[in-house]
Amino acid sequence: MNILHLCAATVLAGLLAHGTACAHVTASPNEAVAGSYFTTSFTVPHGCDGAATVAVRIKIPEGVSDVKPQMKPGWQAGTTMRKLEAPLKDDHGNVVTEVVDEVAWRGGPLPNAFYDSFGLLMKLPATKGATLYFPTVQECEKGVHRWIEIPAAGQQWHDLKEPAPFVRLAP
Repeated sequence: MNILHLCAATVLAGLLAHGTACAHVTASPNEAVAGSYFTTSFTVPHGCDGAATVAVRIKIPEGVSDVKPQMKPGWQAGTTMRKLEAPLKDDHGNVVTEVVDEVAWRGGPLPNAFYDSFGLLMKLPATKGATLYFPTVQECEKGVHRWIEIPAAGQQWHDLKEPAPFVRLAP
């Protein structure tokens, strides 16, 4: 093996290792207009150390309302609610006293060798330039991934071990 082949093999091994480490749950699309209705999908790219995924739970950030999960064949979707400190009026003039706090899908199983996406429709807050984090727990037949880390000031999302998926609101 010549030096060129050795270098290429080393670079390829590094890229493959980096790709494995970067296989996080992500939102796609992950950029939206502040104050708009928005549909995104949270992609689960793998299981837990080879075990199939059997549940995905997504915590909804403050300010997000009108959340509706996408139905998926073979999965049961459900929501838990959170009471608002002060009632709000929705776009139709209705008084809203609670919002979705968490969305959960249970079922599958989603084998480790496959990926799937879990969709949400929601009304985003009008905070231009904000980044909304959606802490996500992925439960598997054996094990769990807690995609709940939120970068601190000066920290990069991709440097975290299990970062929470996010949506950026356009300025």
